[in-house]
Amino acid sequence: MDSSARNPGQTANSAAFPRQFARTRRFSLGVPRQFTVSADGSRVLFVRTGSGTDPVGRLWQEEDGKERLLADPALLVGNGCGEVPEEERLRRERARERAAGVVSYAADGAARLVAFALSGALWVVRTDGGAPFSVPAAGPVVDPRPSPDGRHVAYVSRRCLHVVDLAGTDRQLARAEGPEISYGLAEYVAAESMHRMRGHWWAPDSSRLLVARVDTGPVERRYLSDPADPTKPPRAIPYPSAGTPNADVTVQLLSLDGGRTEVRWDRAAHEYLVDAGWDAHGPFLAVQSRDQRVLRTLAVDPATGATEVLHERTDPAWVELVPGTPARTASGALVLPEDDGDTRYLTVGGRRVTPGGMQLCEVLGVEGEQVLFTASEDPLETHVWRHEPGRGIRRLSRGPGRFTGVGRGGTVVVSGWTPRGDEARVLRAEPADGAGPDQDTPYRVVPSLAEEPAVTPRPRHLVLGARQLRGALYLPSWHEEGAGKLPVLLDPYGGPGVQQVGRALEWPSCVSQWFAEQGFAVLVVDGRGTPNRGPAWEKTIHGDQLTPALEDQADGLRAAAEQCGDLDLARVGIRGWSFGGFLAAGAVLHRPEVFHAAVAGAPPTDMRLYDTHWKERFLGHPEERPENYARCSLIGHGHLLSRPLLLVHGLADDNVAAAHTLRFSAELLAAGRPHSVLPLPGATHLPADDAVNEQLLLFQRDFLREALERRAQEAEGD
Repeated sequence: MDSSARNPGQTANSAAFPRQFARTRRFSLGVPRQFTVSADGSRVLFVRTGSGTDPVGRLWQEEDGKERLLADPALLVGNGCGEVPEEERLRRERARERAAGVVSYAADGAARLVAFALSGALWVVRTDGGAPFSVPAAGPVVDPRPSPDGRHVAYVSRRCLHVVDLAGTDRQLARAEGPEISYGLAEYVAAESMHRMRGHWWAPDSSRLLVARVDTGPVERRYLSDPADPTKPPRAIPYPSAGTPNADVTVQLLSLDGGRTEVRWDRAAHEYLVDAGWDAHGPFLAVQSRDQRVLRTLAVDPATGATEVLHERTDPAWVELVPGTPARTASGALVLPEDDGDTRYLTVGGRRVTPGGMQLCEVLGVEGEQVLFTASEDPLETHVWRHEPGRGIRRLSRGPGRFTGVGRGGTVVVSGWTPRGDEARVLRAEPADGAGPDQDTPYRVVPSLAEEPAVTPRPRHLVLGARQLRGALYLPSWHEEGAGKLPVLLDPYGGPGVQQVGRALEWPSCVSQWFAEQGFAVLVVDGRGTPNRGPAWEKTIHGDQLTPALEDQADGLRAAAEQCGDLDLARVGIRGWSFGGFLAAGAVLHRPEVFHAAVAGAPPTDMRLYDTHWKERFLGHPEERPENYARCSLIGHGHLLSRPLLLVHGLADDNVAAAHTLRFSAELLAAGRPHSVLPLPGATHLPADDAVNEQLLLFQRDFLREALERRAQEAEGD
């Protein structure tokens, strides 16, 4: 009798996991995050909810080794979960925000004054003492940001940009000229695909602001309705599908006395505003061409709005956007990435400062001539590094894991995921040589209140096949190797921007282990197109996002079976969400001899329905490269389905619209291909309902179990 027949079911811990996974919001609650360090390094601000199941974020300060609660929404506005403005709701959806209460904040230059919004109201608190107090505002507040001198707060209300002093004297600096216009907010593709979540930036002297103006008039509208409540009118959202017009984004310089200057650049050739900022050298922009092969860094003349090209990056496929770049040091040296073959380098002043094989991930900040950044020497880990002229680069994060950080004034906060779970450390002590903290510096841990997962991941890290794919194999804790065959479940994301295989305890590894406890051998493979293997690896998928990704899952499976004889290749399922859902559905369409059942959550089945910046990056413009869209879309290939397929989709998803699944299902039905569809009323791309998230795990488990059991019976009949 094989191991699956002897499966004792599940341990008490694994039985409790789906509910815990849901009520902890994927173990994100209670984790300290969004760190800010004061200019002198003495104070650290952060957000943390009250426990591992409490969804309400609170604002905290750490100073002299002690924590102090700065703002508790429960004391200010009740439970802190009141209605939020529509623009704020959309911002949170783009950020995949799972909490309520204080979910974001901004501080002045000295981190003495902190501003945040609660239920649309503007609140500020001084970090040197005193209770939070509300500041009268013109309307519902979105993205409040104090001026560097702490005397004013800029914010957006009803798509207009306002500045208010702490006494409540309010000035509207930019009024939206119509319902399609907004000032100070990021447009959809900026927030979803470019890492840019903001739309206004203060000048260092607090006299002016650099402000994005967005006109969504040219953008196609989509209409989201609630089929579960037919009395609700549909909601119109501007969504630029591949090949259609983008929002018209311009930039203005606004002064507190009402002055306005238009920033000018060749917007016809570079229509994307990738990033912006204002440092001691003046305002700057990063702009990108529609085909994403050219990215320019522009200096802005604050007097005239004229721009000058400081740097231009080009690439025959696409120029990869690295968060935190461009930036400038105190001397004016540009901090930029540079791609060359298998390495993404960090450059300062045009000189490479990182070695070959180390992949730059993000620039975290610049102070003086020092650059704080994250980079990966091993695809399974990401570390925090500091570069300083004359001293080279030094790693600050310790032990295995995936880390990020923030630093000022000789203090660095290193946070991330380790094999033990989430950790945050404050490194303050400064060596006598003035070099700043390093790996030997004593540190203080910022406590996490997150719950410990009910299951403990037990990954076996593998290097698979000729392409040395990084994989992780999860076996049931109760399984004795060699005692029998296990059905296999592939559990990938497998696409750009996301790695799932690593030496850290993160929620995806917990989910993979839970499925293993249900009787599967679970395999996770990061294939071509995933990050931190170098530019050449990432850009293998240019023009074809499906074939290489699917080949890597199939090749990884075969190679894993060679290393572990307990994998039953006659019973193989695959599951995934978003790109992973697309990959899962594509697997049973195109490789049914390898994959015998699939669960596809929120799969983008028609590449033309996805957004301009993300999809054209990989596949080009659909009018110029229609064959790429036909090759990668699942639509048009539904007649190939011969395996059990479950499609799951949130009906309120404004990222991957439910139309992807509904149209694909209609095609499958017309072709006479049986399949299952699970609609989730009211759910977005990241379902928020705890009960739904709990039951989704169980529903997927049962579907896959039954499908692979039928497969085994069919094999015996043959």
